Amino acid sequence: MSDSVRVAVRVDGVVQGVGFRPFVQTLAGRFGLAGHVGNDAAGVFAEIEGGRQAVADFLVAMREQAPRLAVVERVSAREITRLGETGFRIVPSLPGDGARTLVSADSATCEDCLRELRDPGDRRFRYPFVNCTNCGPRFTIVESVPYDRPSTTMAPFPMCEDCAREYHDPADRRFHAQPVCCPACGPTLRLLGAAGEPISSTVDMLRAGQVVAVKGLGGYHLAVDATNEAAARRLRSRKHREDKPFAVMVPDLAAAAALCEVDALAERLLTDRRRPIVLLPRRPGADVADSVAPGNRRLGVMLPFTPLHHLLLAGISRPIVLTSGNVSDEPIAYRDDEVRARLGRIADAFLVHDRAIHIRTDDSVVRPFRARRQLMRRSRGFVPEPVRGEFPRHILACGAELKNTFCLAKDRRAFLSHHIGDLENYETLRSFTEGIEHFQRLFDVHPALVAHDLHPEYLSTKYALERDGVELAGVQHHHAHIASCLADNGEDGPVLGVAFDGLGYGTDGTIWGGEFLLAGRAEFTRVGHLAPVPMPGGTAAIKQPWRMAAAYLDAACGARVPGLDVVRRNESRWTSVVSLAHRSVNAPPTSSAGRLFDAAAAILGTRDVITYEGQAAIELEQLADPAEHGTYPATIVGTPLTIAGTDLVLSIVDDLRAGVPVPVIAGRFHNGVAAAIARACAVLRERTGVATVALSGGVFQNLLLLERAVAKLERAGFRVLTHSRVPANDGGISLGQAVVAAARDR
Repeated sequence: MSDSVRVAVRVDGVVQGVGFRPFVQTLAGRFGLAGHVGNDAAGVFAEIEGGRQAVADFLVAMREQAPRLAVVERVSAREITRLGETGFRIVPSLPGDGARTLVSADSATCEDCLRELRDPGDRRFRYPFVNCTNCGPRFTIVESVPYDRPSTTMAPFPMCEDCAREYHDPADRRFHAQPVCCPACGPTLRLLGAAGEPISSTVDMLRAGQVVAVKGLGGYHLAVDATNEAAARRLRSRKHREDKPFAVMVPDLAAAAALCEVDALAERLLTDRRRPIVLLPRRPGADVADSVAPGNRRLGVMLPFTPLHHLLLAGISRPIVLTSGNVSDEPIAYRDDEVRARLGRIADAFLVHDRAIHIRTDDSVVRPFRARRQLMRRSRGFVPEPVRGEFPRHILACGAELKNTFCLAKDRRAFLSHHIGDLENYETLRSFTEGIEHFQRLFDVHPALVAHDLHPEYLSTKYALERDGVELAGVQHHHAHIASCLADNGEDGPVLGVAFDGLGYGTDGTIWGGEFLLAGRAEFTRVGHLAPVPMPGGTAAIKQPWRMAAAYLDAACGARVPGLDVVRRNESRWTSVVSLAHRSVNAPPTSSAGRLFDAAAAILGTRDVITYEGQAAIELEQLADPAEHGTYPATIVGTPLTIAGTDLVLSIVDDLRAGVPVPVIAGRFHNGVAAAIARACAVLRERTGVATVALSGGVFQNLLLLERAVAKLERAGFRVLTHSRVPANDGGISLGQAVVAAARDR
C-alpha cells in the first residue's frame, strides 16, 4: 500500500487578501508536496498530494504558521483519488457569491514596510502610505465585496507599472494586496492651515504647542505634544473634555517603558498587529503633562500603527497625545468634507490625505489581566473579525444605548460592529444606522430576527421596533451581559452570572444593575441582587453622584445622618433630594452596583458631579489603597438573595468618623463588594449546584474589584469566566443579544 495520499482541503476564516495562497504554495514546496490552491466564495480551497506524514505536517503548519493577517477558523481535509501530480500552482479563483468571504481588519505597518519607509534607496522611502499583504488598511476602506481594489476607496488610484508587477507576482509580498501603491500612483499628503512640507511642518506645530488634526485609518485624531502642559490644557478646553484621560502615542517599546510598567504581556499587547491603546500602570515621574491623564494611576499608551504616525513620531522624538477627533460625546470625524466644520474650532491645522475612509473606526482599548488581554473597547484592528457561534437564522442585535455596538449574525459567525458610542445625538445615530446597512451588504446578512434591549426609550430599541417584516426578540440587559460572557468563553451554561453595571431595564420594570442570575444562553432566573435604593432625580443621579450618597446615607442612617463633608457640600439641596427619595417622586428604585460605587465615591469626597460616564467609580478605584486587605461586611438574606449595600455605606461612615485614611476606606469598600459577591455565589451554589461564575457588566472594568472578586471566588472553589474577546461593558451587549435570540430560536 502506497504511503502517498491526496487530500481536498477547505480553509475557512479571514484567508483572502492576506497572502494565504502564496503562503500555501511556499509551505507545499517546503514539505515537497504537489497540488494547487485557490480562492472561492467561501474561502480557500486546495488539493495536496504527497507522503501521508508530510501532508499531515502540512495541515498542522497551515493552521499554526498562517500569514500575519490571516484568521484561520477551520481547516478540513478529506482524502480523494491520487493523480500522481508534480509541482504546485495557484489556480484562478472560482466564481460565486463573494459576500460569503471575510474581510480582514486594519493592521499596523509590518517590519518589511518599515524598512522600506526608512531606506533612502527604496522607491517608497518616507512614503506615508506604504503597505503590503501583511499590513495596512482593510476594513476601513472596503465599500463592498468581493474584496478587490475597485470595491475599496483605493479605486481612484490606478496602479503604476511597478506596483502592478508586484501585485500580480505570487512570489511578491504585495501579491493581491488591494491597497498597494507608491508615490507615483498612490494617495498624497497635505497640511491645511499651514505652509511647508506636511510632515516636518506638522512636527514644528506640535513642538510649538499647537493642536493638529491628523487623518488616521478610521478617522481623524487630535494631536498635541504630550509633554506640554499648556497644549494639553488647550486641547481639553477646545474639545470640552474636562477630565477624561487622553491616549498617548510613543515611538517604540523603550519609550513606552519610560512612561509605564511594561511586562511581557504588556509588550505583546503593545506590539500586536492591531496596535490598540493599552492601559498600563504609570511610572512615578513619567514625562507627560498633568492634564493628559489627571489623577490617574494608569496611562493609555499605543505604538504607531500607520507609516504616517511613524514619520511624525520620528520627527518629534517625544510622546504625543492622540485622541479621537471629535467634540466630547460626538462620534469621531472621518469625512473629509465635514472635518473642518466639525473640528475647525479645535485644530490649528489639518494633516490630511486623499484616500477616503469608508467607515469610521475608533481606536481599540485593552488592558492586561491575569496573563491575557481584556478588551475595554473593541474597534480598529479587531473589527470585523467574527465571533464563533451557532445562528440558524440571520440575526440583527441592536445593542444598548451607551457604548453601543450592533451585531449581525448568521451560520457560525457573529459580526460584532466597531464602537459606535452613546446613541444620544444625530451623528451617533447616523453612524449606527449606516453601519448596520454596511455590514448587511458586506457580509450578506438579511435579518429575519431582530434582538433588542427591553428599555422602551433606548434609540436602539426604537430602531428595532421600526424594522418591517422581521420577528422581534426582546432580551433583558443583564442576561445579554452574561450571554456575552458565555459566548466570549465558548460556554453554554448554566452559570451563576454576576452582572454589575450602571443600569438596565428589569423584567419587573425597575432599574437593575447589581444582579445575580442563574443563566444559560436561552433563559435566566434572577436569584439575587443588591437591595434597591431610590435614585433621586432619576437620570440626574447618574450625573450627580452626591444624590446617590444622599439616598444611601438616608437608607443607612435615616435622620441620624452624620455631619459628613458630602452633606455640607450639598447642604442647600440635601433635604429636598432626600424628600424626593422618601416620596418616591422622580426617584425610581435601583439595585445598581454602579450607583452604589457612585455613593461611596461622593461620601469619600472624590466626585459630586461627573463629566463622563463612570467617572466617580473610576476615581474611587484610583483612590483605593491596593495594599489594603480589610473588608467591610454586608448582610445577605432571603430568596432571591438580597445584599445590603447600606451595610458597606455604614462601615464607610464609621471609618470616616474614626479618622481612618480615605485610601484605606476605599480599599476596604472594594474588598467588601468582592467578598459579598463570593459569599452570595457560595449560597447560590448550595441552592443550585452550579459552581461556575460569569462576571460581566461595566463595573467589572474596575480592575481592583475584578482581581479581588476572581481571587475570592477561586479560593472558594468556583470556576470563573471573565471577558477577553469582547468588552464586559455595554459594548458586548449586542453579541449577548444575538446569542440569546439564537438560543431561543432553536
